[in-house]
Amino acid sequence: MHIKQKCTALRTNTTSLSHTMAFLTARASHLTRSHRATSLFKRFMSNVPENTVYGGPAAQTSNDRVTLTHLRQKHKKGEPITVVTAYDYPSAVHLDMAGIDISLVGDSAAMVVHGHDTTLPISLDEMLVHCRAVARGAKRPLLVGDLPFGSYESSSSQAVDTAVRILKEGGMDAIKLEGASPSRINAAKSIVESGIAVMGHVGLTPQAISVLGGFKPQGRNVSSAVKIVETALTLQEAGCFAVVLECVPAPVAAAVTSALKIPTIGIGAGPFCSGQVLVYHDLLGMLQHPHHAKVTPKFCKQFACVGDVINKALLEYKKEVTQGCFPGPAYTPYKINSAYVGDFSNELQKLGLDKAASAAAEAAEDIKSPSEGSPKSE
Repeated sequence: MHIKQKCTALRTNTTSLSHTMAFLTARASHLTRSHRATSLFKRFMSNVPENTVYGGPAAQTSNDRVTLTHLRQKHKKGEPITVVTAYDYPSAVHLDMAGIDISLVGDSAAMVVHGHDTTLPISLDEMLVHCRAVARGAKRPLLVGDLPFGSYESSSSQAVDTAVRILKEGGMDAIKLEGASPSRINAAKSIVESGIAVMGHVGLTPQAISVLGGFKPQGRNVSSAVKIVETALTLQEAGCFAVVLECVPAPVAAAVTSALKIPTIGIGAGPFCSGQVLVYHDLLGMLQHPHHAKVTPKFCKQFACVGDVINKALLEYKKEVTQGCFPGPAYTPYKINSAYVGDFSNELQKLGLDKAASAAAEAAEDIKSPSEGSPKSE
């Protein structure tokens, strides 16, 4: 009987211990999940790593990268392709976050960024700087770099060499070239045969303004309209994966889109193309300077008036700096231990810098009590 009671007690203790272990395991699991959730919450609160001066957004995964296969699938399904022309890292990051299909690094940077009246002055080396900046910021879109004027017209060999540099040094996935003259067609074909994807460009081709007589729409008479269709077909035969149609009437763009088996990307060409492209600065309404106003195309819809916001912010910045309001304590985040300030002042005095010692002590006192609002948090 005594042994039986001991066994019963042992079973009871074992059961109790099992329940306790189960409770502790469940509690630990709960705490782990809670800790992970808290960590995730904190991480999503800001993309700036703790204890750093600068930070940046998380990179897209390689699985998200747009390829020619994705574009062909979209085209086959009749899904519009989105293209934006960008020239630097910040704009490229915005394109990446917005899920834009193609980021075009255009030679229009000559006008939009460098302030020229045409696209002709920009060099290949300058284009490569823009290409590299965009490549660092846009991890998702297909990256297409323009071949600038003077970098591919001499021969097919020159065109291939330039295209290779755009990919190897600029980090692009493909190149774009303008026109469809026999030499341009041969260049496009040679570049494709070298293993580089090519986007064509017909209609208004800004690099040819010397021949066109300025930035004028094309395809407005029968012969010109037919020529646009024929040149687009020729570019397709040369192996181009898409063709930009710039500043042509909508019926002409519709005819080209119907005739081709590859996507058409319209800019000032109406709604019947396979996709659309606009310049980042233009669609955001960023630049309000008179120079930019004279080169902003009529076909560009401004989806925002960022330029007005920028101007207002700059005026406010100038005002606060002039009045001594910025930066106050809230925007002076880097501290020195108050215990060190006295020693610092003493060392300055030993060096004969009494005025500097007083300035350091006064600054330490002034910065203790914030007189302006803290940075806003979303």
